[in-house]
Amino acid sequence: MAVNNQFDLLKIRRFAPFFWTQFLGAFNDNVFKNALVIFIAFQATISTSKSDTLINICQGLFILPFFLFSATAGQIADKYEKSRLIRYVKLLEIIIMMLAAVAFYMQSVPLLITTLFLLGTQATFFGPVKYAILPQHLYDTELIGGNGLVEMGTFVAILVGTLFGGVAIALPHFGIATIALATISFAVLGWAVSRYIPVAAAADPELKISWNVFKQSWRNIQFARENRGVFLSVLGNSWFWFFGMVFFAQITNYAKINLGGNEHIVTLLLIMFSVGIGIGSILCERLSGHKVEIGLIPFGSIGLTLFAVDLYFANPGLSSVHDIGVATFFSTFQHWRVLFDLLLLGVFGGFYIVPLYAVIQQRSAPKHRSRIIAAANILNAFFMVISSIYAIVLLNLGLTIPQLFLLTAVLNALVAVYIYSLMPEFVMRFMVWIWISILYRVKLENVEKNIPEEGPAVLVCNHVSYVDALILMASIRRPIRFVMYHKIFNIPVLRFIFKTAKAIPIAPAKEDAALKDKAMDEIATALKNGELVGIFPEGGITYDGKIQSFKPGIAEIIKRTPVPVIPLALHGLWGSFFSRKYGFAMSHMPRRIRAKIQLRAADPVAPEHVTVAGLEKIVTELRGVEE
Repeated sequence: MAVNNQFDLLKIRRFAPFFWTQFLGAFNDNVFKNALVIFIAFQATISTSKSDTLINICQGLFILPFFLFSATAGQIADKYEKSRLIRYVKLLEIIIMMLAAVAFYMQSVPLLITTLFLLGTQATFFGPVKYAILPQHLYDTELIGGNGLVEMGTFVAILVGTLFGGVAIALPHFGIATIALATISFAVLGWAVSRYIPVAAAADPELKISWNVFKQSWRNIQFARENRGVFLSVLGNSWFWFFGMVFFAQITNYAKINLGGNEHIVTLLLIMFSVGIGIGSILCERLSGHKVEIGLIPFGSIGLTLFAVDLYFANPGLSSVHDIGVATFFSTFQHWRVLFDLLLLGVFGGFYIVPLYAVIQQRSAPKHRSRIIAAANILNAFFMVISSIYAIVLLNLGLTIPQLFLLTAVLNALVAVYIYSLMPEFVMRFMVWIWISILYRVKLENVEKNIPEEGPAVLVCNHVSYVDALILMASIRRPIRFVMYHKIFNIPVLRFIFKTAKAIPIAPAKEDAALKDKAMDEIATALKNGELVGIFPEGGITYDGKIQSFKPGIAEIIKRTPVPVIPLALHGLWGSFFSRKYGFAMSHMPRRIRAKIQLRAADPVAPEHVTVAGLEKIVTELRGVEE
C-alpha cells in the first residue's frame, strides 16, 4: 500500500533499509575524504606546495572511476538482482576502509590516495543501483517523496561526514585511531542494514556484459537518447552538478577573501547550502502532490538564477576585515543576506534536481534503467571536471569570485531557456502548476484509486470554468489528451499549454465537419496507443453552475474504440475566478481568488455499460450540490 506522507517511507522495509544504507555510505565517504585532505594539509610531512597539488589530485582521483567504470557498473546493475549487488558493494567498502586504516597507521600518503581511488570505484558501482532500485520498490505516487528523502539524506550525510572527519582527524594523539575505527564501524553497519533491503529483480538477466569501456559508455548514452525527455533530463541533471560545483568549490575562498571569515564561517556557509538542499528536496513531495511534477524543474532553475545573481549583489567586493568569527559575522545585515541567498540556492536546487532524477527513473525503459543512470553519472563527472576548468580559467583571467557567481547565474538562465525550448513540456507543466497553485486549493477524492496507472481510458468531467482542463492536468499524474472546442483551444497563452499537452481541437459537424472527423481519428489513435483522453461532454461551460445535458459524442468515441470511462466531477469552482458566474470580462469581482475546490472520481464504467444518460447521472451525483 502506498504511503501518504513521505516520512512514512522511513518506517517500511521497501525503503528504510536502502535509505540508511546509502546515508551511511555517503557519510562514510565524506568522513574519509575530509580526514584525508586535512591529514595531507596539516599532518603529513610534505611541503605546502606539494600538499596543494595532492589535494587537487585527490579530488580528481575520486571522480576518475566514474569515467572508467560507470559503463560496466550500469550493465552489472541491469543484469543482476540489486539487493545482492548492494551487499557486495558494502562488503567492498569494509575491505577498503580496513586498507585505509592501515594506510593511516603507516602514514602512507600514496596508499591513502590509492584507497581514495578505490572508494570512488565503490561509489561508481553503487550509483546505478542506488537510483534504479527506487522505481522497483516505490509506487509512482511515492517516487518524488523517496527521491526527495534520498537527496536530503545524501546532502546531510555529506555535511555531517565532512564535519566529523575534520574534527576527528584533528584530535590530539587519537585522531587517526578515531578515523580508522569510525570508518570501519560505519562500513560494517551499512552492510548490516543492507541485508534487510528487499529483493529487486534483475532488469535484463540475459545481458552480455561488454568490457569495452568507451564503446559501452557511448552505448549507454545512446540508450538515454532513445527517449528525448530522459536525455534532456540527464543533461539538465549534469548541468546542475556543473552549477553546484562552481559555488561549492569557491565557498572556502569566498568566505575568507570576500567575507573576511575564519574556518567557522566556511562551515556555516556549507551548512546553509546543504540545509537548503535538504529543505528543497523534502518540500518537493508536498509541492508536487505525490506525483512527478516536472513543473518544479523550471521553478527551481528560476530560483537558482535569481539567488545566484543576488549573491553577487549581496557582497560584490573584497572584505576590509579578516579572520572574523561567527558572532561578528552575524552582526552585519549584509552577511545575513549572503546566508539567505545560499539557503535559497540550496532550496531551489532541491526543487530542480529531485524531479529530474524522478523523471529519469520513471521514463527510462526498465530494461536499460541502470545503464541510463550510469550514463548520467559519466556526464555528471564530465560536467564537474569542466566546471573546475571553467572556474580556474576565469579566476586566472581576473574575475573575482562574486563575478564568477554572476556569470554562472547568467549561463544558468541561458541553458534553461535552451533546454526548455527543446522540451516545452517542462514550461507547460510549470505554467499549469504555478497557475493552479496560486488560484485554487484542490482536494482529490478517489482520483489516484480510480484512474489506472497505465492503459487507455476516457475521462469525462463537468465543465465549470475556463481552467477545468488545467486543473485536471495539474491534479492527475498521467498525461491527458484533452478534446476541446477549437475556440477555447486557441485562447492566447492557454493555446501554448494545450498544444504542448497535445490537446485535440474539435468543432461540431455543422460548424466544421472536417475538423470533427480529424479529431475523432486522433482520439481513436490516442486510445489505441494506451493514452488517457479527457472529454467535457456538456459541450461548453455551464452558465448557471448546473450540469448541462451531455452530448452524444462520448458514445461515438466508445463505440469506435471500446475502453473504460472514468467519470470525474469538479466541485466548488462555480463563482471562482474563471467561472462564468461573474463573466470572464470581470464585470464583477469574483468572491473567491483562492477557491477551495474538489476533484472527485467515480469507479470506471466498462465500455459495454456506457450510455450518455448514465454518465450524466453519475457525474451529477458525484458533483453533488454546489455551494
